[in-house]
Amino acid sequence: MLTVDFSRFPLAPGDRVLDLGCGGGRHAFECYRRGANVVALDQNGEEIAEVRKWFAAMEQAGEAPAGASATAMEGDALNLPFDDDTFDRIIISEVMEHIPDDKGVLAEMVRVLKPGGLLAVTVPRYLPEKICWALSDEYHEVEGGHIRIYKGDELVEKVREAGLEPYGNHHAHALHSPYWWIKCAMGVNNDKALPVRAYHQLLVWDIVGTPVVSTLTKAAEKALNPVLGKSFVVYASKPHQPRTGA
Repeated sequence: MLTVDFSRFPLAPGDRVLDLGCGGGRHAFECYRRGANVVALDQNGEEIAEVRKWFAAMEQAGEAPAGASATAMEGDALNLPFDDDTFDRIIISEVMEHIPDDKGVLAEMVRVLKPGGLLAVTVPRYLPEKICWALSDEYHEVEGGHIRIYKGDELVEKVREAGLEPYGNHHAHALHSPYWWIKCAMGVNNDKALPVRAYHQLLVWDIVGTPVVSTLTKAAEKALNPVLGKSFVVYASKPHQPRTGA
């Protein structure tokens, strides 16, 4: 399940891509399939070990074009172990809401992004996230949990203040908003509750269901994304020349 729309975030074979805070690796895997030279970085060693295994399995299965490469590594988003102007593309998906120094993370990404390079950043959308917080303290008051809720214009402005030029945004995953509201109402860890199990099955059908079912769920999600989209996605480019102050 991808949050970044690669029609708005073009990727060419051979591009160097950083998936920062890669988690389970979903965007890193897609970039690898598209022929990129991918670095998947996360502070969670267990997740990095799994991503590394999947990269190896993809290589063995021939899922990536010849010449593409993939590396998974542990690292600190506030102190990236890369030289300036290293990457053509950077993705940071559902990460910044966890980090106290979000401006510091943006500064590090700008540093390692090449001039002319592109950034895609995704965060939980304001209204769906606000409802989750209202329904359940357990949803966010956990170690490493969400510490802030972004308004869309706030995130765009932070990206601009970091020295990037936003060029587009959209919402994604509308079908997931009601699912998380149900989970928050029933208990975040109560996966056995009937409403949770029933809605989860709908999400499974969306991903692996028959073509007819998948077509219907994807059409519904596309129509609902502007209203209920769970994620907010911003795309930005790094200018070839630093912006001067007014």
